Amino acid sequence: MSSAFQAGVRACLPTVLGYIGIGFSAGIVGRASGLSPLEVGFMSVFIYAGAAQFIITSLLLLNSPASAIILTTFIVNLRHLLMSLTLAPHVETRHLRDRLGTGTLLTDESFAVAMNTAQKGKLSPSFMHGLNLTAYFSWIVATVLGALVGSWFPDPERFGLDFALTAMFIGLLYLQFEGERSRIVVNSFLLLIVLLLLYITMRYFSPEVAVLCATLGGASIGVVITRWKSAQN
Repeated sequence: MSSAFQAGVRACLPTVLGYIGIGFSAGIVGRASGLSPLEVGFMSVFIYAGAAQFIITSLLLLNSPASAIILTTFIVNLRHLLMSLTLAPHVETRHLRDRLGTGTLLTDESFAVAMNTAQKGKLSPSFMHGLNLTAYFSWIVATVLGALVGSWFPDPERFGLDFALTAMFIGLLYLQFEGERSRIVVNSFLLLIVLLLLYITMRYFSPEVAVLCATLGGASIGVVITRWKSAQN
């Protein structure tokens, strides 16, 4: 392993506990919906999206048609396109293979970790592969184990597994408020804008569409602020 790959693995370790907790829950819910541990494993390998997998298992319990499941999964995961486009300029490579590998396995958590690291300079493809692959295999193992021992945990909330994802995102959010005072002020302002947009759009749209609208709005304002600061300098 290269040193950059190992650095990516180390950067992912704080989020692994979150993957284990949520992965266990996803495996348990998948087993409850009638999926076998093997099917849960295949879903993690090919879909690899926590929120989408929870939604899929819920729709399976409702005997929803395949078209509804596919469309819902597409809408929920559409935010990954935005994250990939945002991260691409920070990855130091021109090879299509590395860009596809980075974008395909990108998650909310690995995106947050990568963007925090990008504040210090360009990201190497090896770092991103170490980060993404560690998250990928951790998620697969956690969901399969959850499906295998699902009968032992009939009530995931009793063990706090339902809060694992929330706790992990709180930790990632905290990292955004470290560093220079100007960056902290900008991040705080953007956070308030996104929350306001999310509150407004959720009154008229579904949560998935509202998240996309708030993300696009916050990203657009962030681009304007960044270009304005560059022009001032």
